[in-house]
This record gives sequence, structure tokens and C-alpha cells, in this order.
Amino acid sequence: MSGRRRAVDRLRRAVRGGRAWIRGTLAPGPLPDFLIIGAQRSGTTSLYHYLRAHPQVRPATGKELQYFTLYHGRGQRWYRGHFPRLAPGQVTFEASPYYLFHPSAPRRVAETLPEARFVVLLRDPVERAYSHYRHTRAYGAEPLSFADALAAEERRLAAALRRGPDTREAHAALRNHSYAARGRYAEQLQRWFEHVPRQRIHVIRSEDLYADPAAVYADLLRFLGLDPFTPATFGRHTRTGGAGVSGLDPSVRAALVDYFAPHNARLAGLLGWSDPWPAR
Repeated sequence: MSGRRRAVDRLRRAVRGGRAWIRGTLAPGPLPDFLIIGAQRSGTTSLYHYLRAHPQVRPATGKELQYFTLYHGRGQRWYRGHFPRLAPGQVTFEASPYYLFHPSAPRRVAETLPEARFVVLLRDPVERAYSHYRHTRAYGAEPLSFADALAAEERRLAAALRRGPDTREAHAALRNHSYAARGRYAEQLQRWFEHVPRQRIHVIRSEDLYADPAAVYADLLRFLGLDPFTPATFGRHTRTGGAGVSGLDPSVRAALVDYFAPHNARLAGLLGWSDPWPAR
């Protein structure tokens, strides 16, 4: 099943990309007004659906265009081919959670979208890491147990990055095997703040979105300058479930809580938050 899912995803991306070349040549759309940039496994798919439901918003051809990471070499013509023509008062956007984490994305985004706004969702990094692992397992890209994958992570990433962050090997490792690294949110946000003014980056705690989606959504619309609106539903959306993988071992959880504690403290200081995910 995982092989079939990968094949379907590849075909879908190929068709979407081919159509973008044609549209980008004949009738290129605008560049996006805002991006959802991460974090992976933190509710970005749900937020994408809530935003695309807004009457002033017209989304790109699909979620995760990955232009500023995987496909930057294809150029702006290809990228603009993914966006619709807009009527007055309308805006467009895309959502690629890899943008928050990839080291080259902030500079590329800032150079291409100097006036855009950016939305970040941050989930408890322990829960995010395990969800990421289950996602990778569901796609057949992780043969190790969660504990062994965590132990191998630093070595895997270092080996894959020897020739830089934009090789095929680097992208595969950064996307699939960055379970702990992606939960070090402060260092990722700091990299973005070096290229984009803080006032153009809106950070949401995923748990707040889950607990009170209407209030969080209303606040986000104000940040984006959009009219008040309530979607028909605030249901959960996710791409994969990772069924069949055993629950998170308590000892592994405890180790991750300890690991992330200083990184969470740094994040709290960076954003002026209280402890976002206190140890249970």
C-alpha cells in the first residue's frame, strides 16, 4: 500500500507540475500573498482547508508546491503557473511545511516575496516527532523502530548533508528522518527572522488551534487582513495516519521531553511565551 501511495503522489505531482509549465507560459498567475510554512505534522493541512474555504482566498493548485525547497531551480514561471488569476480583493496562497525547516528557504522566500506574510503552526515537539515517524513509516521510508531512528538521526542527517542541503540525498533525509531536529523550533524561527521582519510571521500553537479553532482562525484572518468568516466546519484533516505502528514508549517519551526542554525554553524566550509544552 505504501508503494502505491508513493506512486500516486508522484503521478499527481508530475501532472500538476506539467500543467504549471503550460499555465506559466500562457497565463502566469500572481505570486502568493501568504504562505503556511510549517511545521510538518502540526495541523497545516487542516489550516490549509480552513483558509481555502474563505471567500476572499483562492489557493494554489494544491498543497505543498515545495518551490522554495525541492523545485526552486524550475524558476518563477513554473511557480506562478500554480496560482490563479485574482479578482480585486482576492488573495492566493500555498502551504509547504518543509519551508520552515529547510535552511535555504528563508532567503529564497524573502528575495521572491518581499511583502508576503507567513503562518507557522508549532505542535508539542514530542508528539510532532512521533507523528512524523508514523508518517514516514506509513510511506515505507523508515525501517527502524522509533528509538533506533532517533539514535540514528544525527548520523543520518550529517551523512546526507555532506554535499549541501539541496541534493536528492539531503532532501530525502531532511524530510524523512528529521524527527528531533524539526522540533527545535527556535533555531528555525531565528533563521527566518534573519530574513523576514517578525511582524510578518504569525506563530500559532497547534494545541490552541485544536482547542479553539474559531478564535485562532479569527485572529489569523486579522493578521492576513481578510474579512471575518467562519468555515462550515473545523474538522481535522491529515494526509496519513500511520496505522499499525505501536504507541510511543514511555521511556522514549521521557527522554524526548528532557531533550526538548531547553529548546522549548529558548522558543518561549524568543516569542515571549510562557512554557508552551510543560513536562507532564
